[in-house]
Formats: sequence, structure tokens, C-alpha cells
Amino acid sequence: MQLSQRLSRISEPQTIKMAKMSRELKAQGINVIDLSIGEPDFRTPEHVCDAAIDAIKNGYTKYPPVAGIPELKAAICTKLKRDNNLSYTPAEVMVSTGAKQAIANAILCLIDAGDEAIIPTPFWVTYGAQVSLAGGVVKYIPCSIENNFKLTAQQLEANITDKTKLFIFSSPCNPTGSVYSRAELAALAEVFKRYPNITIISDEIYEYINYIGGHESIAQFLELRDQLVVINGMSKGFAMTGWRLGYMAGPQQLIQACEKFQGQFTSGANSITQRASVVALTSDLAPTYAMREAFHERRDYIIGALQQMPGVKANMPDGAFYAFPNISSFFGKTDGSTTITDDESFSMYLLHKANVATVWGSAFGDSDCIRISFAAAMPLLKEAMDRVGKALVELK
Repeated sequence: MQLSQRLSRISEPQTIKMAKMSRELKAQGINVIDLSIGEPDFRTPEHVCDAAIDAIKNGYTKYPPVAGIPELKAAICTKLKRDNNLSYTPAEVMVSTGAKQAIANAILCLIDAGDEAIIPTPFWVTYGAQVSLAGGVVKYIPCSIENNFKLTAQQLEANITDKTKLFIFSSPCNPTGSVYSRAELAALAEVFKRYPNITIISDEIYEYINYIGGHESIAQFLELRDQLVVINGMSKGFAMTGWRLGYMAGPQQLIQACEKFQGQFTSGANSITQRASVVALTSDLAPTYAMREAFHERRDYIIGALQQMPGVKANMPDGAFYAFPNISSFFGKTDGSTTITDDESFSMYLLHKANVATVWGSAFGDSDCIRISFAAAMPLLKEAMDRVGKALVELK
């Protein structure tokens, strides 16, 4: 069997790889604390689960429309108006099996061989891989911890070429937790207005996990409406990771293209999940806000603990549930048996020495850092930070 050359353009996501290694060590009886995966540790709200059970009992088990059931598309439009003051019609909305598929749909419907996509780093691991699968070329723009890992308008403009067709970013950001302010988004929007041929994919899956106030979407700048795609979903804000439902809102032409594309891959997203998502999006958000407060408390603890560790440089994330500390000061150090040569060996050292799973930063485009998820209960986080601190002291 000869596999396609397409596979050579991508590798297994490092987040999934580390989670797999953690499970293997746990199966061997090793007490690993897994802080590698971006998954809320909370249960899906009870009223959402009840809606799914009701959907099954009422026979909503048939093939749904490829782009989503009308009730869910209407609920998404209501949510976008209520939470973001964005006006979209159901014809400008599409439902997919997770936000990852929504992003893939958009990229594969936009990018041809040789087209250029700009991605600020650090970035979510899948963005670049999907552009590569489409045959595109990725231009990464490094963003520093000194600027809270955020792209400036000057950096953006300096990197646009006549081949630039796409720009992808997230706010709140995975892996850094950075949140763009309205003023920062306005500055980027001013640049994009001069380049109407560039499509913007704004990944807002962490919208509800924001510690500094209301969420700001770049879609609020109406001059960009014809070149902008908003991505969101149920996983993070509603603790519905395994339910697999994401959605996009954007120009009708692109929505129709993505519906055509998805129709040849998965067709419509899970019918039961769609019914439950209608209830989630249109009901009281109290459970979502309760999760956010818990994440806020954990954020404060984790960053405080990291900032007290000599050699670790950690900024304060304003959203999501990740810390992204700079650990480059440990490169070249050893505990006598293991030498830290880079971010990957640092993460592997923590895995085997402290039995704490993290993800090396080069997976996200920054080899000086690691990603730590604090989507775990506080007792586990405290135990993990205690283990990490003791392991780092041994590096000389």
C-alpha cells in the first residue's frame, strides 16, 4: 500500500501526542497529572444533557441538513446578536462537527496551491497543518511575551504580499490566553480594509472564558463583513468537547461553498448534539459563567506559582485556560542524568521526572515556551505545581 504524499505535509498534533503518552504512563500505574489537554474538567450542564435525552425520546435521530437544522442556525444568529451585537441570517451560518471542521472547511474552500496564509505565533497547532493540506504556504509572524503574544498592525502590514489570501488568529488565544482589546482589533481592521482580497478567520471558541470583561470580536468592524469568518462552538464554553459541534458565520458565498464541501465528507453534524446545542445557546448562561470563575481562580493560582519559580517567565493570560511560560533559561541545564536541550526535552523532563504532562511550545510556534492547561481541579493543579517546582530545583 502506497500512502499519499499529502500525509507528508502534516504530523500528529503534539497536544494529542502528549495526551496519548500520559494515558500510556497511567496504564502502567504511574500517577501522571495531565495538563496537556485543552478540555474543561466540568460536566456538561444538566439542562443540556436533558435536552439531548428528550431529542432521543422524541425521535430526532435522522440525517440532519448538511449545514445544520433550522432551529440551531436560528439559535446561533440569536446568540451572535445577543452576545456580540452581530447581525447574521441563517443563510450566513453553518454547523459542523466541531470548530476544527469549520476551520478546515473554510481553509479548504479558500486556499489553492501557492496561496499564502498569515498566522501570528504562538498559534493553535491545527491552523498551519490545514493550510499545508490545502497546498498553501504559511507565513508565521512571531509575537513576543513582552507584548503578551499579540500581533501589532505594523507587523501585519509588513508581512502582507500579493500572494496573501488568508489570515487566521484566535482571541482569546490558544495557547497563550491573550485577548485582543477593541483598540487592538481596530488597528488590525484598518490594515485589512486596505486589502479586501484577504479573508480573515477569527477563531472565537474561547469567547466565554474571558477574565477582563466583555468579548471583543473583529467582526464588529462592519467594513470587514465581506472578508471575515467567525468560528465558534460548544466545546469550551459549555463543557461539550465530546459532543463535537462547531459553527461559522460569514459571507453567504463561502457558507454555500463550505456546505458543498462538507456534504462530501461528513454531511450534517450529530442530530442529538444539534438539538442540545439549541438549548445551550438559548438558555441561562449561569453554568458557563460559573466555570469561568473557577478557571479565573485557577489562572491566578497557576500564574502566581509559576512566577515564583526561579528561571520561569510567565505573563498573565486574560482568557482561555492556558499558561504559556518562557522556560528557555533552563536550556543547557541538567539534573545529572537528563540535559535540557530545548522545549521538547523540557516537557519530557517534566513528564518523566515530575509526572506532569505539558506540551512543548514549538508545537504552537514558540520554542522558548511550554503550554500548561489549568482546566483541571485545584488540588491537582497544586500537586502539579509542587512537583514541577521540585523538579526544576534539580536542574543546575
